[in-house]
Amino acid sequence: MSIDNIISASVAEAVNKLYNASITADSVVPTATKKEFEGNLTVVVFPFLKMSKKNPETTAEEIGRYIQENCDAVKSFNVIKGFLNIVIEPAFWSNVLQHIDETPDYGFTPVTPDSKLVMVEYSSPNTNKPLHLGHVRNNLLGYSLSKILEANGNKVVKTNIVNDRGIHICKSMLAWQKWGNGATPESTGKKGDHLIGDFYVLFDKHYKAELEELVKTGMTKEEAEAASPLMLEARAMLQKWEAGDESVRSVWKMMNDWVYAGFDETYKRLGVSFDKIYYESETYLEGKEKVLEGLEKGHMYRKDDGSVWADLTGEGLDHKLLLRSDGTSVYMTQDIGTAKLRYIDYPIDKMIYVVGNEQNYHFQVLSILLDRLGFEWGKDLVHFSYGMVELPEGKMKSREGTVVDADDLMDKMVADAKDAMSERATLDGCDSDEANDIARMIGLGALKYFILKVDPRKNMTFNPKESIDFNGNTGPFIQYTYARIQSLLRKAKDSGISLDVNLNTVQPNEKEVSLIQLLADFPSVVKSAGNDYSPAQIANYTYDLVKEYNQYYHDYPMLKESDANVKAFRIILSRNVANIVSRAMELLGIEVPPRM
Repeated sequence: MSIDNIISASVAEAVNKLYNASITADSVVPTATKKEFEGNLTVVVFPFLKMSKKNPETTAEEIGRYIQENCDAVKSFNVIKGFLNIVIEPAFWSNVLQHIDETPDYGFTPVTPDSKLVMVEYSSPNTNKPLHLGHVRNNLLGYSLSKILEANGNKVVKTNIVNDRGIHICKSMLAWQKWGNGATPESTGKKGDHLIGDFYVLFDKHYKAELEELVKTGMTKEEAEAASPLMLEARAMLQKWEAGDESVRSVWKMMNDWVYAGFDETYKRLGVSFDKIYYESETYLEGKEKVLEGLEKGHMYRKDDGSVWADLTGEGLDHKLLLRSDGTSVYMTQDIGTAKLRYIDYPIDKMIYVVGNEQNYHFQVLSILLDRLGFEWGKDLVHFSYGMVELPEGKMKSREGTVVDADDLMDKMVADAKDAMSERATLDGCDSDEANDIARMIGLGALKYFILKVDPRKNMTFNPKESIDFNGNTGPFIQYTYARIQSLLRKAKDSGISLDVNLNTVQPNEKEVSLIQLLADFPSVVKSAGNDYSPAQIANYTYDLVKEYNQYYHDYPMLKESDANVKAFRIILSRNVANIVSRAMELLGIEVPPRM
């Protein structure tokens, strides 16, 4: 039993015995005592005042005395207003370390046949361009969230919906037909997603030039946009696609296949994966069918022009278009169709959409519509809404070809890691393959950690230079600490140091108590990160842990400690710090190198 659980049970027992109450241990949640006060754990007693019928200070004093007399783990206590600060017996922390050391998956809740099934959708790329920095944040958040939910005992299905149809796809296709000269990834030496992205930019270039010429003839901007031959051709191509035109569909399939091959390379390198991929081209008709079914049941209505709408004024919103007058779908229709197929494929208990905060309204509407259409999880779907990510130079615009490409960004991060490693001269003796692999881990770890340490709800600026720093709250700093401990463990093994020690024979010092308490906090951090959908909590906990460890490593001898039991204790403590660091970084999708 963890120290938190022991204190929770003791406080619950005290309240029940002292005040003739019947609370459970689950209702008592100790937190780490603030550094300015004496104590290890703090319990807030305000919830117990109705039972005690006494003031906060008296209630805390009575509970404190009871647990000090009846719980071996409690050494002393002090009261600050309604806060009961509890000092744990130093020797007891050795038991805590022993428990952590003997629990291979400490902090993780096992998945069982009865576990809830959570589906997490993330990535959602368009097949007209390569993945960019915004997609990087989306993918990292979605993958990490999936790992955290699984660590909390949920069955998790990671899913992706690829936006492989629509006017934006037709723009790239039309540009390739007009100006591509039969270019392929093989003939150009370009990844397929990059090649198609080039044609998307090329379409926009010609389209803008066309608008400029039309405006010169006296048209307004709106008139020019409506009269643009290029845009009219693209819209005609979309109508042909929806009609199943074989010539259009064959070009569409060929170009999408190029893009998928490019996406797969990027996903693999980024270290993210999916259990099931859905395609808009396969879901939008399902969505139309479901909308028409809702129309028959009176959940939607049809306007005179033939378009289909949902009246959401009863929910404080507006009227939402679901099918255009020409019968074509909108994004909402696609999401309804995808939901239908997912519900057939999986017995979903909870659905989480990882999508940027510019889509808050969309998912508010989707939740209402899915509930109306009979999806059990519709009302409780979660929109994991995150903020935008920019570089110090500002926003990205894909139509202008100024996006920060995910592949280029990863190349830069790995190159920067190599430069940083060469300056530090830390990999002497490594062959080139090992050095390159470590540079890859450091570069991508820097990228992932810098993005994931930020509260996902906030907008952020990604600064490559800051992220690769080996000091401060960065991925490389955490990776270096892990590698430092691995070096310590190798040296201990080579020196023949025995770790066969009864940890209870060593009374930890103040710094060791602080470290063990941080290790003991790991399960509650994992649980909180899952409840709040926040990988940032895992990231910042890990930084706090390694920062504390580095101070400890600096202040106390390890291999040179003269007392054999103390030496073994410190090495075992170090090993467990490394284990928790590795486990926490795994939840962030970050690898930890054995040496740096």
